[in-house]
Amino acid sequence: MTTTLPRTYLGADAASGPLLYLRHTRRVALGEWVRVETPGDPARRGQVIDAGDELSVIQLLDDTIGLAPASAQVTLTGEVARATVGQELLGRAFNGMGQPVDGLPAPVGEARVPLWGLPMNPSRRLRPADFIETGISTIDGMNTLVRGQKLPVFSGAGLPGLDLAARIVEGARAPRGEPFAVVFVAMGITGRETREFLERFRSSGALARTVLYLNETRDPGIERLLAPRVALAEAEHLAFHTGLHVLVVMADLASYCETLRELATAREEIPGRRGYPGSMYTDLATVLERAGLLEGRPGSVTQIPILTMPDDDITHPIPDLTGYITEGQIVLSRDLHRRGVNPPVDVLPSLSRLMNAGIGKERTVPEHREWADQLYAIYTRGREARLMAAIVGEAGLGDADRRALGFAERFEREFVHQDTRRSIADTVAAGWALLDALPRDDLIRISEATWARRHGSGADA
Repeated sequence: MTTTLPRTYLGADAASGPLLYLRHTRRVALGEWVRVETPGDPARRGQVIDAGDELSVIQLLDDTIGLAPASAQVTLTGEVARATVGQELLGRAFNGMGQPVDGLPAPVGEARVPLWGLPMNPSRRLRPADFIETGISTIDGMNTLVRGQKLPVFSGAGLPGLDLAARIVEGARAPRGEPFAVVFVAMGITGRETREFLERFRSSGALARTVLYLNETRDPGIERLLAPRVALAEAEHLAFHTGLHVLVVMADLASYCETLRELATAREEIPGRRGYPGSMYTDLATVLERAGLLEGRPGSVTQIPILTMPDDDITHPIPDLTGYITEGQIVLSRDLHRRGVNPPVDVLPSLSRLMNAGIGKERTVPEHREWADQLYAIYTRGREARLMAAIVGEAGLGDADRRALGFAERFEREFVHQDTRRSIADTVAAGWALLDALPRDDLIRISEATWARRHGSGADA
C-alpha cells in the first residue's frame, strides 16, 4: 500500500487557487496523497498532480481560503490513490473518491488497486467481438455497440444526454445471458440529478447489478478527475478478475475537460486550442483506452462516454479529440428533440466502426448488415426529399421520393422514437415493418436470398 515513508516539509513555495507548489521534493510519486496542516485550521487533503525533484504541484481537495503557504506543514504520506474494488460494490452508490453516499458502511471489497491502472499490452488485446444490447434501437440496430468498444454519445446543451445515459444503464445487458454489470460514473452533476439517478435506478431494478460513482458540481475539481479512474478500477476488476462483461457509462465528459482547463489555467500553462491544455488528448486517452478484451482473461470492459458539445460544435476540441480516440459516435439531434422524438438520435452522422464485428449469424440476425444498410439508404433519400419538398412542394416530387419522404417520417416516429426498451429481435422486427410497406423495387440493398427467406418465395434462399 505504501510507496515510501511519509516526509514532512515546513512551508510551501506558493499557492494558486486549489494548487500548492512545493520545492525540493524527493522520491515524490504522481498521485501521492498529501496532508496539509496550518495553525488553527483543520487538516486539508491533497494529491500530487505533477511530481519533480525541483518542484511538485499539489491539488487540494478542500477549501483553500485563508491558507498561508509559508506556515503550512505539508506531509507527503507515501500512499498513492487506490480504490476498493469487488463484487460487493454492486448495488452501491459512491462519490467520485469511492466514499459511500448511500448511507451504508464503506465496503471491505476484494482488493485495493491503484486508480491509474496499467495500459493494456497491445499484443494481448483481443479484437472486439459480440455485442452489448442497450435496448435503444438506433444503437442496437443501426450503430451496434460491440464488447470492448468505446462508443461516445455527442449531445448538446438542453438535449437529453443524461436521460439517454440512464436508459442505457437500465436497459443494457448481454443478450445471451452472460454475467453482466454496469458501472455508471457521473461527473459534475447537480444534487437534484444525483437524487433522480438513485431513485430511478432503484425503482427500475437496475441498481442491483450497477455500481454508481456520483460526482457533483459542489465537489472538488480533483474528485472530478479521479471519478472515472475509480470507476474504471472497479470495472477492470469485475471484468478481468471475476469474469463479468462490464459496460462503463460516463457522463458528462465535457465537465471533466472543463476541470482540466481550470487546472491548466491555475498552473499558468500555455493554452492550446480554445484555451484547453495541450495535454488534454493524452489525458483523455488514459481514461478512454482502458476498454477492451484481454487474452487469457474472462470478461470485457466497454465504454459509452456522454459528452455535451459546446454550441453543438462537433469540431470543438472535446468531441474532436474524443473522436480520435474512440471507435465511432452517436449524435443527438436538436431538430428531432424539438419534434418530440426521444431519444433524438440522428442515425446519419452516427457511426459504430466496429459494428460488423458484433452482428450477423448467431450474434443478431443473418441479414443485419443488409437490413441496416437498407434503412440507411431509404432514410437518407427521405431526408433529401424533405429538403426538396420545402422548395418545390411535395407534389413536385417523384413517386419514389414521396415514398421515401413518408418512410422518413415513419422511421423517426416509429423506429427512432421509443417509449420502452426493445430487444434486438424487437428492433429488427420494427425495421422490417417499415421496409415491408415499400415495393420490392425500392429495396435495392436487400438481396434476393434475404427477400426469399423473409417472404418464402422468389429466388432460392
